[in-house]
Amino acid sequence: MTITKPALKDRFRGYFPVIIDVETAGFNASTDALLEIAAVTLKLDENGDLVPDTTFHEHVQPFEGANIEQAAIDFNGIDPFCALRGALDESTVFKNLCQHIRKHQKEADCQRSVIVAHNASFDQGFVNAALNRHNIKRTPFHPFVSFDTTSLAALALGQTVLIKACQAAGIPFDQCEAHSALYDTQRTADLFCFIVNRYKNLGGWPLPNLIEN
Repeated sequence: MTITKPALKDRFRGYFPVIIDVETAGFNASTDALLEIAAVTLKLDENGDLVPDTTFHEHVQPFEGANIEQAAIDFNGIDPFCALRGALDESTVFKNLCQHIRKHQKEADCQRSVIVAHNASFDQGFVNAALNRHNIKRTPFHPFVSFDTTSLAALALGQTVLIKACQAAGIPFDQCEAHSALYDTQRTADLFCFIVNRYKNLGGWPLPNLIEN
């Protein structure tokens, strides 16, 4: 019996998984500033394992009229108005993000991108709010489907906090680097890949229709 090399488009029903993390100036996606965003795309390697592929990362200028909660920026350590951040306006960032994701989604022959995040509703809420704010219609992202590594880690590892889930999976995690969108996205990508690959290695995938006798 031989196994046909699977394609990413077959793994998640045509969805292209994109790991996303945002850093913000509050918890309200409609009113609070989005300050930083990172995205990691994934691919299947020669062994059929899911691995990180490309990385997108930008600092974001607060949109006009955005609310900034002091407690939030004290927590993440971001000065929203520091010129050294090299922040771009939110519209440009999200147009570039969509273009980047659409390109790799097309290369993977997938139909739609799905956000993967730790506590995904939070990140998805801020992404959707920014897309709506700038009337960006050509978005690759599904408006409500997401994969939440919080739930997946609870099932696979018995942990829900990102650092603890990574530690349980044997993924190095530097707490001093945490709450950077780029670092958290990279670790979330590692965690998601670990869980998916572990399931595969336990015999859960490929499915029978990908197996040839």
